[in-house]
Amino acid sequence: MTFALLTATALAQTVNDSEVPSTELNLPEKLTVFGSNDPNMRRATAIVNGEIITGTDIDQRLALIVAASGGKTPSDEQLKSLRLEVLRNLIDETLQIQEAAANDIVIQQADINRTYQSVAQGNFRIDPAEMDGFLRKNGSSPYSLKRQIMGELAWQRLLGRNVQPFINVSEEEVQSILKRLEADKGTEEYRLGEIYLSATPNNANEIFQNGRRIMQQLQQGGSFAAYARQWSEATTAASGGDLGWVKLQFLPNELAEAARTMSVGQLAGPIEIPGGFSIVYLIDKRQILSADPRDARLSLKQLAIQFPQGIDEGDATNRAAAFANAAKAIRGCGDAERAAQQVGATIVDNDNVRVRDLPGPLQQTLLNLSVGEATPPFGSVKDGVRVLVLCGRDDPKVATGPSADEMMRTIEDERVNKRAQIYLRDLRRDAVIEYN
Repeated sequence: MTFALLTATALAQTVNDSEVPSTELNLPEKLTVFGSNDPNMRRATAIVNGEIITGTDIDQRLALIVAASGGKTPSDEQLKSLRLEVLRNLIDETLQIQEAAANDIVIQQADINRTYQSVAQGNFRIDPAEMDGFLRKNGSSPYSLKRQIMGELAWQRLLGRNVQPFINVSEEEVQSILKRLEADKGTEEYRLGEIYLSATPNNANEIFQNGRRIMQQLQQGGSFAAYARQWSEATTAASGGDLGWVKLQFLPNELAEAARTMSVGQLAGPIEIPGGFSIVYLIDKRQILSADPRDARLSLKQLAIQFPQGIDEGDATNRAAAFANAAKAIRGCGDAERAAQQVGATIVDNDNVRVRDLPGPLQQTLLNLSVGEATPPFGSVKDGVRVLVLCGRDDPKVATGPSADEMMRTIEDERVNKRAQIYLRDLRRDAVIEYN
């Protein structure tokens, strides 16, 4: 049964932040709210098949997005549009949870908590023990994020039961693609992140403008993975939008053309593709079935000096110059200890460091070094100055490419994603949704 929504605000149940509450509500069809508007009152904004989405739900989810963008508050106009988009996402999330429940899928609290801790570390770079306080400080709540995680897990398991078993990929199809990969040896493949926003001819301009706002927030320092979790409608949203390694011919033409001209770390979008718009982020690229020098493993010694707080800029410059001269005089890793003592530097060993895991500006510098040579000094007065001495390098072996099983999973994931979009579209069509 659905609840008629009055012009007055509707009273919602109290939520315990430590748990994701049951979505089964038992509210009267008619109610009267007495007194002034209480900011702690969870005011109904929409009812989805009898389940209330409140203004508080929207505010807290919106606060998650602002937190993911580094705390940069959008303009009033942007906030108005973002609220509408957040409401749409909450409606989809509610439909997904309801459909999972109708299929007897139960998400355990322990699974939600594990993912919550992973998101704290991976998306927000925060100690999980501090995550609850961080969210409340930024106007959100643990409940809001855990509810989103619950929706993601419910949808994944629902697709795993109702869609994935019916996706068929033949061995001949897999072998055909692997042969093409072998033929394309030496050409490039790309690791992309994607935020996919579905659109229809009626709302295309609105979705495009929302995509532009997301781009602005990302360019101002927002976390791509966090934004993908919030906004992307692809099944890769739960993994931060990571598409994995793909060849351009497997992408829509519009995305392929954009990726071809992008540099690692660059954003592009919103790009119009069939069914909507995409924002893409080039995480990395490599040559197919070829050894990538950036996969080399390095053995390094790091020498570092720190500057006292408030040091005069001239003194800092002089000390950095002395450090640079000492670094130039290093003759192999065995000589690093002497050079460190000479300038009062600390020294740390770093073994098994992969080149591609280092900051971009350092990668090519280290690849050009011979064993025993040191990098030029780098850093700042605030963070200190460092040099790296190359003690050894294990060059990568020629890549073997994906296995047949890995390729089959890639094709299956792509087809599951397409079916998932159709599944959600059908849920929207069948839903009874009332707005305040």
